[in-house]
Amino acid sequence: MEHRSGTSVIKAAGLVFGDIGTSPIYTLAVLFLFLTPSRDNILGTISLIFWTLIIMVTVQYTFLAMRLSETGEGGTLVLKGILLPLVTKPTRIAIFTMLATLGISLMIGECVITPAISILSAVEGIRQIQGFELISQDWLIFLAIFIALGLFMFQRRGTEGVSKTFGPVMVIWFITLLITGIISVAYSPEILGALNPYYAVHFFINNGIMAFFSLSLIVLCATGAEALFADMGHLGREPIQKAWVFVFIAVLFSYLGQAAFLLRNSNVSNPLFEMVFEQVQILYIPFLILMIMATIIASQAVISGIFSIIYQAITTHLLPMLPVDYTSDELRTQIYINTVNWLLCFAVICVLLLFQYSERLANAYGLAVTGTMSITGSFMIAIFLYKRKYLYMSIAMLVTVVDIVFFLSTVSKIPHGGYLSLVIAAVPFSIILIYTNGQKALYKAMSPMGQDKFIRKYNRAYKTARHLKGTAIFFARSLDQVPAYISRTMFNNEIIYEENVIISLNIKDEPYGFSWHLDKNIEAGLSHLSIQYGYMQIIDLMRIIRSAGIEEKTIFYGMEEIVTRNIIWKIFNAIKRLCPSFVQYYRLPSHKVHGVITRIEL
Repeated sequence: MEHRSGTSVIKAAGLVFGDIGTSPIYTLAVLFLFLTPSRDNILGTISLIFWTLIIMVTVQYTFLAMRLSETGEGGTLVLKGILLPLVTKPTRIAIFTMLATLGISLMIGECVITPAISILSAVEGIRQIQGFELISQDWLIFLAIFIALGLFMFQRRGTEGVSKTFGPVMVIWFITLLITGIISVAYSPEILGALNPYYAVHFFINNGIMAFFSLSLIVLCATGAEALFADMGHLGREPIQKAWVFVFIAVLFSYLGQAAFLLRNSNVSNPLFEMVFEQVQILYIPFLILMIMATIIASQAVISGIFSIIYQAITTHLLPMLPVDYTSDELRTQIYINTVNWLLCFAVICVLLLFQYSERLANAYGLAVTGTMSITGSFMIAIFLYKRKYLYMSIAMLVTVVDIVFFLSTVSKIPHGGYLSLVIAAVPFSIILIYTNGQKALYKAMSPMGQDKFIRKYNRAYKTARHLKGTAIFFARSLDQVPAYISRTMFNNEIIYEENVIISLNIKDEPYGFSWHLDKNIEAGLSHLSIQYGYMQIIDLMRIIRSAGIEEKTIFYGMEEIVTRNIIWKIFNAIKRLCPSFVQYYRLPSHKVHGVITRIEL
């Protein structure tokens, strides 16, 4: 049991903390392009980094957010799923639904920038090697793109395969950060005083508005905190919390070591590269290779997190059905979504070509992550308020105030690259709004038939029509709202089988929980199979149908032909056509399936 626990902690180090673990590569380097590396500024910024990691990562995520998820899942949609059953007013439900949509979209914006900045920062360290000082940025960008392509090709192996490979490598990386940091601190132990919050307060008093703007760069130390929460479903709460203790100490000592190096050497472009180069020049190339591997792992944390979030959005009907591959028999949430993987890859490559330098990417980063953190904080406040856990609510309020201050600071980055995360986030945000509103308009336009009217017409038709041999399956949200394609098939086209089964798929507010019930006593020749499952549950629809004793001859499902002049509905129609059908998503036997087309004007 202990061995398995230790293995899970190593996997967590590789899968979840890669991003936070590689932020020491670029955080101080970018920060001291903006600030003068004076003693007061060095002590002040290190104090701010320490308390940022405590408040925004330790308290907000590993203590508060992970406490809320009873089933071990994480992410904005999980918090929404916990909150909405507690809310009674429709206006508040609409507000929280919109906030959740915005949170998902901002998270996707962060997940594009994070791999780009991590990989590019690492390959720029090649310039420290003798003979490579003048290597062109074009070659470094080419290398970064090559590494990114390799990473995204690796995703098909699944979270389990990725974390087994990356975990031990990342542990070596954290040990390296810890040792190199301790060595540097030993030469300038006074840097340990920076853990006193006095230096953070003093930094603000001395620098005023400059200190406020510097928060937009200090937030780089918390990169991947939201992905950490979203990844909880892949490995579970406990391994992540245990791994964070080790990761936090290693990362903190790396920052302290770099700051100590800056106290001794003010004219430094990248304190981590130069500190290690000074300490162990002969081992610098192995260190650089390890660093590049660590940045690949950092990117993995956000990619696997985005898979979890997209899957939650699909099952809660915020996004259209995309093909999902399940990569583990042990954990139900270890998934791979091919479409998302390659769209992310394309976006990362575009960002690398557009920004070209890690310091420019640092200007683009922060707005999305602090926005998502603020939304997560507001959800936590509301949940604790409704559950009357006032102590936790008070802590969540303090944390959220800090999130909002950081967010306001990063707003200053919008003209300098911060717009990028907003542009990227606007794409999924628009798709979600168009898709959800399109589905509502479509359902309304299709004029579903009420149960009483349907039963009357069915009884009349079943008694008079000639029955086809065998069993036919139809799909409907419920018997209360029977879709038009069923009534057209049965009543207009007079296609009625000896046995007719209407199947309803109902997704619950909880992540898990599965049940089905077959009611054979609706009417003569008419049955209703009701299936209920959680939004993170993976179901094998054909296996359930067989378990219910149904041997179908034909499967009917509804298809819509949308006719419209409205540009929004044209986009909605394009989304519907590009995404897999109901049949493909649930892997229904194609030789038995018949699509019934209904022409709809929107």
